[in-house]
Amino acid sequence: MFGHTTTTTPPPTDRGLEDLDAAALAYAARIEGLPPERRQEARDDLVRFALPFAGRLARRYRGRGEPLEDLEQVARLGLVNAVDRYDPERGSFTAYAAITIVGEIKRHFRDRTWGVHVPRRLRDLILEVGQATAALTSELSRAPTVAELAQRLETPEEEILAALESAAGYSPASLNAPVGGESSAEFGDLVGESDNALESVDDRVTVSGLLHALPWRERRILAMRFYGNQTQAEIAARFGISQMHVSRLLSRALTWLRQAMLADAPPPWQNGAAESAEPAKTRISVRQNGDRVVVEVGGDVGRDGADQLRRAMLEAVTGQPREVVVDLVGAGGVDAGGIAALMAGRDAAARTGVPLRLTRVQPAVRRSLAAAGLPAACD
Repeated sequence: MFGHTTTTTPPPTDRGLEDLDAAALAYAARIEGLPPERRQEARDDLVRFALPFAGRLARRYRGRGEPLEDLEQVARLGLVNAVDRYDPERGSFTAYAAITIVGEIKRHFRDRTWGVHVPRRLRDLILEVGQATAALTSELSRAPTVAELAQRLETPEEEILAALESAAGYSPASLNAPVGGESSAEFGDLVGESDNALESVDDRVTVSGLLHALPWRERRILAMRFYGNQTQAEIAARFGISQMHVSRLLSRALTWLRQAMLADAPPPWQNGAAESAEPAKTRISVRQNGDRVVVEVGGDVGRDGADQLRRAMLEAVTGQPREVVVDLVGAGGVDAGGIAALMAGRDAAARTGVPLRLTRVQPAVRRSLAAAGLPAACD
């Protein structure tokens, strides 16, 4: 009706290796002049006819660690590609299809069968190392050394070692593999260990929140004792009270923390406000000293003074002076907010290339800064 040829592929009973070229030529003649929707039918007929040929090629590679069903699927994909790209003017379809299918199978082994990702360069080197190892073993009657492999392949020894280590990634051991004969243990049970610190995460988070509920003086004493490693005598001298008083304050604060952690709601702090001293107000002053900017800090830098300190340091750095000096001689204490402000100023100085130095730091403050990773900035 449409004037197209009616040549068809041989029937299934006539399938054989010698019929592939004839079937392909019949397919090429059949699709001439056909609309796209009719070509699909002829393509499917040729693919079905050549499936046994693809299966025979796939079976050549069985026993290499890959299921035969997967290899057959890869071979069929190669067959479809061969049919789609077939041009009768370029020669035998059988030869072209064999090259395409085998290439697809080898590509599958190269790219899809690794248990972990290994760069393409190392995968190719692993094959070369394997071939060189076999050749040198035959020549030397022993396993070759890394230096001998590097000399044969004209490759640095470091890359040879990397290839040998990466070869283990082809089929890594399963964590669920059983260990021992009748034991129910698995390989994963022997890898790693329990992190005991994870069990204390909830306690640390809870304590962190409860510390902010303590009066300022008790909070400072706890920080100086357990984070600053100061003695009770040093803390007493800092606050101008007796060592016995410091001991009582520590005992009461720790007792309250234990009760608060075990209760659904923290108990009220008894007489905390009456006995606690207010922190010294933060004092920030900025002055120009030639091409140097000096930021003088006084008082106790807590949560309220941290923003003021941060703004002063950022403004000093933005002016691009030769150096920014933060004078902490008058700073009696620096809490977490103050340390965060100092670190923000340090980071801003690093980004702009302006040297920043912390100077005349009190011993108690120096220990707090050292715990936060700022010891090198102090003098």
